[in-house]
Amino acid sequence: MTDFEIERVAFKKQDIGVWAQLSARNTNWPVVYVLDDAEKTVAGKRSRLSDVYVGESRNAAGRMLQHIDSSSKSHLKTVRVVIDSTFNKSACLDLESYLIRLLAGDGTYRVLNRNDGITDSDYYDRERYQASFREVFEELRSDGVFTRTIPEIENSDLFKLSPFKSLSPDQAIAVEDIVEGLFENLEKSKLSTIVIQGDPGTGKTVIAIYLMKLLVDIAQSEPGNDIDQDSMFSEFFASGYPQILDGLRLGIVVPQQSLRKSIQNVFAKTPGLTRGMVMTPFEVGESTEDFDILIVDEAHRLNQRANQASGPQNTKFKEITEALFGTDDKTKTQLDWLRAKSRHQILLIDEAQSVRPADLPLSVTRALVQDAKTASNHYRLASQMRVRAESDYVGYVRRLIGAASIEAKTAPLIPEEFAGYDFRLFDSVVQMHDEIREKDAEFGLSRLTAGYAWEWKSKKQPAAYDIEIDGCQLRWNSKAVDWIASPNSVDEVGSIHTVQGYDLNYAGVIIGNDLRYDPETDSLFIDRDSYFDKKGKENNPTLDKVYTDADLLQLISNVYAVLLTRGIRGTYVYVCDPDLRDYLQKFIPASAVETE
Repeated sequence: MTDFEIERVAFKKQDIGVWAQLSARNTNWPVVYVLDDAEKTVAGKRSRLSDVYVGESRNAAGRMLQHIDSSSKSHLKTVRVVIDSTFNKSACLDLESYLIRLLAGDGTYRVLNRNDGITDSDYYDRERYQASFREVFEELRSDGVFTRTIPEIENSDLFKLSPFKSLSPDQAIAVEDIVEGLFENLEKSKLSTIVIQGDPGTGKTVIAIYLMKLLVDIAQSEPGNDIDQDSMFSEFFASGYPQILDGLRLGIVVPQQSLRKSIQNVFAKTPGLTRGMVMTPFEVGESTEDFDILIVDEAHRLNQRANQASGPQNTKFKEITEALFGTDDKTKTQLDWLRAKSRHQILLIDEAQSVRPADLPLSVTRALVQDAKTASNHYRLASQMRVRAESDYVGYVRRLIGAASIEAKTAPLIPEEFAGYDFRLFDSVVQMHDEIREKDAEFGLSRLTAGYAWEWKSKKQPAAYDIEIDGCQLRWNSKAVDWIASPNSVDEVGSIHTVQGYDLNYAGVIIGNDLRYDPETDSLFIDRDSYFDKKGKENNPTLDKVYTDADLLQLISNVYAVLLTRGIRGTYVYVCDPDLRDYLQKFIPASAVETE
């Protein structure tokens, strides 16, 4: 363990001048500091912070004086300096990033930092230093800087969807190349469509949010601002780049309601970002102004022309298409709207996460990927940021369940083990639910999920049960937005529409009778009568499309592939169809049966 101390100084020139004289390390030693504008109440307890900034410097006193002269930080009031005789530059950069991420996830403050300096670099004895970072956190929490514990913060949407994330190497390379290409295209007034492709857990949403924050930070960078030369994005803050972005209109499009609301909450607490930047495809289509750059998360969930969730949306679809293209061209999709309304699009895609017939057809998403590859605008994310398994769990599950991105089997599927990952098949849904409750009590964010294989009775009759299996009675999620964090969620079952795009620590997946297995043909098939998502099996008379059992099998398989890839630490499975359960027993380890 390192031996640190935290010194508090008033954020005033005179006080900092006096503090600078107290020790040589205050002007010539690497430290980390936290600036905030909190006031003490009469009782001596700290009020809620509104603005906070975290930094590191070898000359702390000199850096403080620079901040006092900065219009963006001159209103801050208190400095807490973390001092340690063993600190070096790398350790300070690591602690700085650690505190920024946790402060952003705490939810009480606006973090004034840019996100380009967030690092995840290795260095000598890093494990020992990081062990002490939690002690630094706890001391700062006891002084009112943090309001929640580390597990509470790390399980929050504000933390998971924060723009202050450390990028994996392939994420960072993709972001650097994308931004470099964007500036080149902006200078040449050249239109562009960039595709970022990645499996579940590779951080597509993280990149979308990170890019928005980075571009806004570059645009708002002022001449003379300090540039972190250690950041791989430092060149974009140099003279010339901010001017290119000056006055440009940026937005992020998120088709899914729940995820969109969560991202809006993050943007509301982030300087430079606003709720209004996070939009539906309809909002973009109806906008009276065009956009320069649109980032589209979960782009595979954009809609083609199909029966929408409400009559007014059907009317809007027609009106937007007519306004943009001069006629009600029914072949136009929401993707066509976005391309018509913007000069540059950055599309984040995973074709195997298309779960409804109204989503973009597989042929469209695959053509997008191919076109992007041809134009050298394609980026493939490989690093698994969610599932803590040592081998390709996502690919294994997708192949097992027949997800869209996996082609026909070319070789027999061989059972695999996933070291460090809790992957189990249960014979009892009651036992699985008990296990999920235990994991939730220990780690938080552990939930039951299921395919849409039961009617949603509780939507109109709150006291009714929706799912009944072997005497176990359960209800669907009682909230459509932010269900995962709601108080009753551990005793409810989340649908695909409440969990897609989110992380869970442990996911308990109930595979209903909508997906079955035929041992004679060694193949999966669907039971239409057991599939209750009306929009999930609705034909499309507008485009003269009838969805066959094979089409629905693909979509239902995609649904289960998404559900089976939500868990960070583990995934539990219960299967209703006996033949499918017998089949999956060959590939998923059985959970031990409890005895009295």
